Amino acid sequence: MRIRRAFETVTARVFGIDAAPAPARHVFLGAGIETYTEEEPTVAEWLGQQAPTWAGVGAYVVDLFPSASWLRRYNLRWLAGDLIAGITIGLVVVPQALAYASLAQLPPAYGLYTSFTGAALYWLFGTSKDIVIGATAVGSLLVGQVVSSVQQASPDKYKPEETARALSLMTGAVLLGFGLLRLGWIVEFIPHIPISAFVTASSITIMSTQLPVVLGIRDIDTRQPPYQVLWSTTRRLGHTKLDAAIGISAIVLLSVVQRFCGAMEKRMPRQKRAWSYASSLRLTFTMLLFTLVSYLVHRNTPLDKAKFRIVGPIDRGFVRAAVPMPEFELMRGILPQLPTVAVILIVQHIATAKSMGRLYNYSIDSSQETVALGAANLLSPFVGGFVCTGSFGASAVLSKAGARSPLAGLFSAAVLVLVLYALTTVFYYIPDAALAGLIIHAVCNLVMSPKKLYEYWQLSPPELMIWVISVVLAIFTSLQTSIYVGIGLSSALLLVRMARSDGDFLGRVHVQRVTASDEERVSEDQSSSSRDIFLPLDGTDGTNPAIKTESPHPGVFVYRLNDGFNYTNQAHHIDTLSRHIVARTRPGSFEEHVARDSDRLWNDAGPTTATKTIMAKALPPLRAVVLDFAAVNHVDVTSVQGLMDLRNSLDRHAAPDAVSWHLANVHNRWTRRALAAAGFGRRSGAPHLSEKDALGLYDVAETRDCECEGDAESGGWDSSTPTPETRLATVCAVDRPLFHIDLLDAVACAVEEAVVAAVAEVQGGDAERESRG
Repeated sequence: MRIRRAFETVTARVFGIDAAPAPARHVFLGAGIETYTEEEPTVAEWLGQQAPTWAGVGAYVVDLFPSASWLRRYNLRWLAGDLIAGITIGLVVVPQALAYASLAQLPPAYGLYTSFTGAALYWLFGTSKDIVIGATAVGSLLVGQVVSSVQQASPDKYKPEETARALSLMTGAVLLGFGLLRLGWIVEFIPHIPISAFVTASSITIMSTQLPVVLGIRDIDTRQPPYQVLWSTTRRLGHTKLDAAIGISAIVLLSVVQRFCGAMEKRMPRQKRAWSYASSLRLTFTMLLFTLVSYLVHRNTPLDKAKFRIVGPIDRGFVRAAVPMPEFELMRGILPQLPTVAVILIVQHIATAKSMGRLYNYSIDSSQETVALGAANLLSPFVGGFVCTGSFGASAVLSKAGARSPLAGLFSAAVLVLVLYALTTVFYYIPDAALAGLIIHAVCNLVMSPKKLYEYWQLSPPELMIWVISVVLAIFTSLQTSIYVGIGLSSALLLVRMARSDGDFLGRVHVQRVTASDEERVSEDQSSSSRDIFLPLDGTDGTNPAIKTESPHPGVFVYRLNDGFNYTNQAHHIDTLSRHIVARTRPGSFEEHVARDSDRLWNDAGPTTATKTIMAKALPPLRAVVLDFAAVNHVDVTSVQGLMDLRNSLDRHAAPDAVSWHLANVHNRWTRRALAAAGFGRRSGAPHLSEKDALGLYDVAETRDCECEGDAESGGWDSSTPTPETRLATVCAVDRPLFHIDLLDAVACAVEEAVVAAVAEVQGGDAERESRG
């Protein structure tokens, strides 16, 4: 206490800062009613809340390994479901991994390494039972673009595998760091629209790069923007090879099988799961079919004389496993594109995990998912892989296959190991055109449908325009430009909406609740259930415009802040309040003492005609302003300063009287502290009502410590039976009587004070006339 007093003395004398707390206000409300005085929050209190505790550290470690909580309950039924689902997804992932590696400009085996890493590691850190981490079309495309960028900057200096490994290592380190710091919530800052546009644009880009491979057309620079790739492919259609028969046949077969199985699911609902299982294996079946065709054609043909391009030899096992040691120059070349890769990977992964969670009624932890994804990407280059993320298509297959826990991924990893050690010789004959056709078929489902675009139009037309702009930019420039411009436009739209958010001047409406019935009149019981509500005076909120809305009292203005109150929108709100209030109230008596125009400010024209002067005198005087802070959580220096300036301006307008300010629904303690420091909440803002003469209107309620256990169980909303132990106390602090618990209470208090002020004004006028007489 002595230290605090010494600090207050020093700050007051040296810096002129009055740090002493406001004196306590003593209010007597009657016998048996306790008064409550709120303690202001302090920085030390906040730091104490943020400081780690041993219990918090223990919970952090437990949360870091969620598998420890469910492995103890693992049983044979879960094992059977996970085994079947894991083998199924392993068979589905193999052809996708082989195909997506080509998008990253890497040999097919690298796709298997990547998918193995995610499957083998996710169960340890992940919080979803249905997610599949591995090589994806979008992620592989990003790797391919980074590889091309590095090769353009440093030709023939770094191999594609080196660049891919370095990118995965850097991405994993960033994501793991964010996850360990529990910053997964930052993903929510990335808007959905630019990501959706990026996925569609990526699909178009992928299809444009794979079309020449499907048709067997060579010497096409697929690193160009999609429109140039399509134009170059169209010009060289005359160079189509036999590969086209393989590629087009693969696309047609995949589409036919998908549609057929989908139709059978609807016609035979009892066998829906079997048909879904058959549809999910169409990729594996198609790859094996065309591999068999290629084997029959090329079994006695050297690779350099093949009739159509095939994959060729694939390394057996994890021969590319090594400790990655990227050079500093290589990492510096990757760094500019690292944010784009990291953002796309984590957003795609968490979006997939959340969609699976909503589908099967469980929740996921975004920060822990970031840890799992970061760990998978960090380990991937050690076994020879590149960046990986959650695959929506593979995850949907895993969930339909009956996965019971995240351990299903471990069984799919076992399938990938078996493939790497036993089936690499079979993959020698896989046609490149068949893999390209598989990729085109897979990414076709990622293109946004017209129905979904129409939903965007209904939800938010400006965001649909951002989506279109982002996709067009990706087609004609690059994906990196598209994502940056999309996020920038979405952020600009958010700031504009915040800065121009409107408030409403509210009026009182007396309503009653009735039930629908055939009777023409309202019953007595129904008519008694009435209450007051507040609606916008201009009727622009969608309620019935024919409803009569009245001002609570002449000179009392009720204003609702609809979308926060901060530095971006405070000027708009302050200007709206000032214009509306000044135009609808008469100036104070100070205006009558302005004898000459030269005494006015340059921007104050004053009344120009006698008619306007008479009309102004017919307006009510300004009594009170009521602000509804229900939609406001935090305020800043700029917004509070704006309120202070408005208060001063309205005080000059109403001089010599002052304006009473009532604030409702200020629920944040730090917001109340800031407003109180600016002079709001206390009677000092309304000197025309002294502390002695001010109305004392307080809400009181029964205290918690007087409730008995039996009363808590038997009582309810309508329970009002008094007990001998009943003790009442004020709900809000008595030292801040102008902070109200709700809007109805604030308006009632403001109206009561306005009535008292009006009566005092009339009595003062009568006394003045009597003295003159």
